[in-house]
Amino acid sequence: MRTSRRTPATTTATDRPALTAVRNLGILAHVDAGKTTVTERILFATGAVHKRGEVHEGTTVTDYDDQERDRGITIFAAAVSCTWDGHRINLIDTPGHVDFADEVERSLRVLDGAVAVFDAVAGVEPQSESVWRQADRYGVPRIAFVNKLDRAGADLDTAVVSLRERLGVVPLVAQLPIGREDGFTGLVDLVRMRALIWPAGSDTYETHEMRETREGSEVSTVTGLDAELRAEADRRRRLLEETAAELHPAALEEFCATGALSDGTLALALREATLDGSGTVVLCGSAYRNRGVEPLLDAVAAYLPSPADTPPVRGTAVGGGEQEQRLPDPGEPVAALAFKVAVTATGRLTYVRVYSGTLRKGDTVLDAGTGRTERVARILRVQADQHTELEQAQAGDIVAVVGLKAARAGTTLCAPHAPLLLEPPTVADPVVSVAVEARRTTDTGRLASALARLVEEDPSLVVRSDPETGQTVLSGMGELHLEVAVEKIRRDHGLELAVGRPQVSYRETVVRGVAGLVHRHVKQDGGAGQFAHVVIDVEPLEPLETLETLEPLEPLEPLKGERQDTAGHDGRGDGRAETVFAFGSTVVGGRVPQEYIRAVEAGCRDALADGPLGGYPVTGLRVTLTDGATHSKDSSEMAFRTAGRAALRAALRASAMALLEPVAEVVVTVPDDAVGAVLGDLAARRGRVSGSTGRAGTTAVTAVVPLAELFGYASRLRSRTQGRGTFTTRPAGLAQVPEAVAVEVLAR
Repeated sequence: MRTSRRTPATTTATDRPALTAVRNLGILAHVDAGKTTVTERILFATGAVHKRGEVHEGTTVTDYDDQERDRGITIFAAAVSCTWDGHRINLIDTPGHVDFADEVERSLRVLDGAVAVFDAVAGVEPQSESVWRQADRYGVPRIAFVNKLDRAGADLDTAVVSLRERLGVVPLVAQLPIGREDGFTGLVDLVRMRALIWPAGSDTYETHEMRETREGSEVSTVTGLDAELRAEADRRRRLLEETAAELHPAALEEFCATGALSDGTLALALREATLDGSGTVVLCGSAYRNRGVEPLLDAVAAYLPSPADTPPVRGTAVGGGEQEQRLPDPGEPVAALAFKVAVTATGRLTYVRVYSGTLRKGDTVLDAGTGRTERVARILRVQADQHTELEQAQAGDIVAVVGLKAARAGTTLCAPHAPLLLEPPTVADPVVSVAVEARRTTDTGRLASALARLVEEDPSLVVRSDPETGQTVLSGMGELHLEVAVEKIRRDHGLELAVGRPQVSYRETVVRGVAGLVHRHVKQDGGAGQFAHVVIDVEPLEPLETLETLEPLEPLEPLKGERQDTAGHDGRGDGRAETVFAFGSTVVGGRVPQEYIRAVEAGCRDALADGPLGGYPVTGLRVTLTDGATHSKDSSEMAFRTAGRAALRAALRASAMALLEPVAEVVVTVPDDAVGAVLGDLAARRGRVSGSTGRAGTTAVTAVVPLAELFGYASRLRSRTQGRGTFTTRPAGLAQVPEAVAVEVLAR
């Protein structure tokens, strides 16, 4: 029988394990895969809570916001902390819905490791693939947890196949389930070769050794387990050893010498494969039934990295522009990154990851981006919406800070005497917009204040004023994202709002460019003059995509010999940039100095803000500066920036342009008898069906559909399938708008 390794609930906030015993990890998954339930069971298993909360009852620790409990999904990334077997675990439960992918992005920026949760029936789903790609970009080591093995149709092997095929990973299956579906009662730990069985109604497991053991002259045999299970465990252990030996030199050497691996060598190989990303440890269980959670915690401690295992954080020295690094050492100068801001009853909380040094209550820190200083009034250990005050936070800690007035997500906080600017998390460009206004004119000022606070907490939201209508426009990552934002304003600020219909964020691009466009900027007004002469070529960056040609893309590689701006991405999780602009120069003989070339590039980037068709941002073009001229007295960087902006605007007016719209990959799961109606509806929405898969009486149809056609699709799907149909989406890039539709959009 196992013995509990819970840390007593009376552990004080000042107890701090060594840096090597700290784990900063996130829980990642597709919506409804069981992330929040896994988090809740982890808190229960570690003794952080004494009663298990349930998502369907609205009683979980991390889904504490009213909207999360009403909708039954995670909307805001929530941080909690617990201890297990001498390890401090700082855990972030992230959202699974695609509209909140930016919350995942900001969390991944500060995490050392992650647990990716997969549904044992569905396997790898669209959003789980997206968050996996996001973790790839940040180099976050992961272990996989196949959840819901007690569901009808659950199968570990099928889920593992989807991991291999859809994610391209080398799965290291370290557990074998005992029983299927309702009969799932335990699992076999293939590393230590022991069976863990949970008796009915028990939260603790019984341990049964799977190997024969010898004590003196007597041999102890395995009892209580059938021979078929023991034979299958031996076979899978052998497969695990062979795969590990292929990935790890020391394991290969031992395997060749002895024909097997010791438990210690196997565990070492699994850990190093996890850290370098060559393999992914796969565990299994049912979080809802509390089966497999404690072995998952053991794996977190054994395989995922501590802050001491990660490379030193690198940043840019303020003023010098040179790269510097900081070790995860409490004695180093402080360097921390803010990744989330929340306004609560406690005050304005700024969530930070401390990478180096020691942050103390009362310290003055420098905002490396703005150059202003701020005072740390309080430091809090966060338990979702509950907090415990700390005197200090050291390298490796994730805490909340009270007292910072201007810090935003992405702000670097550092010691004033050793400034360092860390790379902030990427913020996605919004794809959907709505007009919002207060129903009472007297509330206009309060609405402006509420919107400013909303954007402060969620950088993926953008507020602007429409220059033609004067309306306030709120833009975000999807229809649900905007619904949540508007409801938050209503609930938190008591405002009555009028909200317009959602509109997608269109883009413009070059279909056929121009060459040799000449622009001269000359200005004489009695003082110092301005002179700049530029000659540019404009061409498409890549072939124009339509719904018929659009394919999933790998991350864009930097263009050789050119500078490429990828300001923002489309949230797909594969690194593809939405706003792409490549700039190059073929000027020879020093006719345009290098500093003026950079000014021309900056001016061209200014011109991308509004295109000639409908004033939408321009994307997907390459600009080449081919010639130019300067004046000995009147030329300046400002003059060349102005010339670059005017030249590109003139070139765009002379080019053949096209309108682009965001499109989404949609996976619609419906009963077999409703497939025809769903296919017809998708076709009416300009969708392109790319495939279908049968699943036990249901069919999953995959299609690419313009985002503008998906507004209201949830209610239409329910009506066509008598409430039995479900769908998930993920952004799939941009595609050309058909001419007839483009005419209608531009007319609006």
